[in-house]
Amino acid sequence: MTLAALDLAFRAATVALLLVLAASLLHDFRNVPAARLGAAFVLGSVAHVVSYSLDVTSRVPLWHAPLIAISTGTIVVFWLFTRALFDDEFRLRWWHGLTWALVAAYSFAGCVWIAPGGHVRFSVTVVNLIVLGFIGLAVGQMIASWPTDLVERRRRVRVFIVCAIALYGGLNAVLQIAVAGRHVGAAAETVNAGVLACTVAAIVYAMMRVDGAELFPVAAEPAPPDAFSQPAADDAADQKLIAALMRLMADERIYRQENITIGVLATRLKIPEYRLRRLINQRLGYRNFNVFLNNHRIEEAKAALADPDQAEVPVITIAMDAGFQSLGPFNRAFKAVTGVTPTEYRRLKADAA
Repeated sequence: MTLAALDLAFRAATVALLLVLAASLLHDFRNVPAARLGAAFVLGSVAHVVSYSLDVTSRVPLWHAPLIAISTGTIVVFWLFTRALFDDEFRLRWWHGLTWALVAAYSFAGCVWIAPGGHVRFSVTVVNLIVLGFIGLAVGQMIASWPTDLVERRRRVRVFIVCAIALYGGLNAVLQIAVAGRHVGAAAETVNAGVLACTVAAIVYAMMRVDGAELFPVAAEPAPPDAFSQPAADDAADQKLIAALMRLMADERIYRQENITIGVLATRLKIPEYRLRRLINQRLGYRNFNVFLNNHRIEEAKAALADPDQAEVPVITIAMDAGFQSLGPFNRAFKAVTGVTPTEYRRLKADAA
C-alpha cells in the first residue's frame, strides 16, 4: 500500500468514526447543550480531517478554503464544548457565534488573499497562534472546573477527552508554525493522519466505557427538598460523616467562606478528598460540588428574603452574606432552584404574609 493510499484510509476511517459519534450524540442527547456542542465540534472536525495538511507552501484551491475556514473555526467550538462540559450553567451567547465567525473569516482570508500574496508564514503562524490560544482557554476551563465534578468516572473521561484533543491540536499547531512554507513530504502527512485516527478512536472508546447519561446529564441536577436534611445512609460510618458535614453546613455555615473547595472541606472533616466526593455524590445525590454549596447558600437566602425584618436589606447584601461573590450567579442559581428571581420570591412571601 502506498503512502497516499494509507493516508486516505486513515482519513476515511477517522471521518467514519466522527460521523457515527456525531449521530450518536444528536440522537441520544440532542437537548443537552454540551452534547450539541460536542456534535458541532465533531462535525467541524470532519472538515479538519478532509482539509488538514502540514504542507502549506502555496495557494490552496478555492473550494478547499471554506473547509479550512470551518476547520479553524472548530477550535472555537472546542472551547465552547469544554465550557459546557465542565460547567452545567453554561449558556451560549451571541458573541460566541461572532467569535467563531471572525476566526473562520480570518482563516478564509488567509487561504484566499494573505498566503497567496506572499505571506504564507505570517498567515499560518497567526492562524495557529489563534488555535493555541483557544486550546489554552479550554485547558484552563478544564483545570478550573475539574475539582467540582463529583462523578469519578465522568471526571476522568472528560479530562481525557479534553487533554487528547488539546494535545493533538496543540502539537499540530506548533508543527505547522515550524514548517510553514516548507515541503514536509508524504510520510509526515501519513503519520499525522494515523495519529489523528488513533486519537479519535481512543476518545470514542473512552466515551463508550462511561454511561452517556453521566457524561451528558439529560436534566438539571435536582435540588433536595430540604438541603439541610440528613438522608438515611446504609453505612454507619457514612452516616456519621454526613452528620458532621451537615453540622459544618448548618451550624458553622462554612459555605459562606470565599473560594471554599472540596479539599478544604475534606480537611475539616479529616477524611481523604476522594471519600468526600463519593459521599456527596452517592449519599447526597449531587454531581457537582458548586451545586451542593449553592443549594445551602440559597436556603439561607430564601430564609432571609422571607424574613419581614430584612425586607429593606438589598438582595445583593443577602447574596453576599450567603456566600455568593456577585449578583449575577446568585440570581441564576436562585431561579434554577426556585423557578423565580430573588425579588419575585421576596414579593411572593410578603404577599402571603
